[in-house]
Amino acid sequence: MITKILSVGGSIIAPDKPDTAFLSSFVAMSREWLSADSDRRLIFVSGGGAPARVYQQAYSEVLSETGNGGEAENNAADWIGIMATRLNAQLLKACCGNLCKDDVVYDPTADVQFTGKILVASGWKPGFSTDNDAVLLAEKFQADTVVNLSNIEKVYTDDPRKNPDAKPLDTVSWADFRKMVGDSWTPGKNTPFDPIASKKAEQLNLTVICAAGKNIENIRSILDGKAFTGTKIKN
Repeated sequence: MITKILSVGGSIIAPDKPDTAFLSSFVAMSREWLSADSDRRLIFVSGGGAPARVYQQAYSEVLSETGNGGEAENNAADWIGIMATRLNAQLLKACCGNLCKDDVVYDPTADVQFTGKILVASGWKPGFSTDNDAVLLAEKFQADTVVNLSNIEKVYTDDPRKNPDAKPLDTVSWADFRKMVGDSWTPGKNTPFDPIASKKAEQLNLTVICAAGKNIENIRSILDGKAFTGTKIKN
């Protein structure tokens, strides 16, 4: 069985509200790819997007007035983001119709049932991003690649919004990538791939491909093993 994992960023599913044009095209492409070979299946891991950002910001504004903080603040912000991923995941599952027969996966370490052609997962618990969930599901279902779809086309040597000399990368080693993103995770941290997930992916010898989520043809090229635009992270 060929299992491909697509980690679909919340900024792709719901940049300010659910992007119905993207969802329609994405599901149609997935259905077509699956129909070409009965030995194929897909796992989608959903990010939080606008709901996470809006509600976490609201929580932050309330905190600034009450003076609370610390570990409780991070856990609460993380739970808010997790619930947003679950909302988006339920929407994505519904859009997949009969291709997705199982419940949305909340805990990637549990005894997960995968009886359809598509499995949809969301956030798990504080301290872990959906990137980490994708890596754990790759380990569980023997997938060798995670495709990370976001609003960036490639990984850069630095933040191109702050450094005009930052250069896009076609490939980068896990060792070099982890030097770029560090080792810690905080809710809403903006990195091409979560540092905790990166450490696990390196240990599992996984390949992660970072690519633009709205480019449906490019996603299909990645699934088909053809030339694509994006960045490949591997050992």
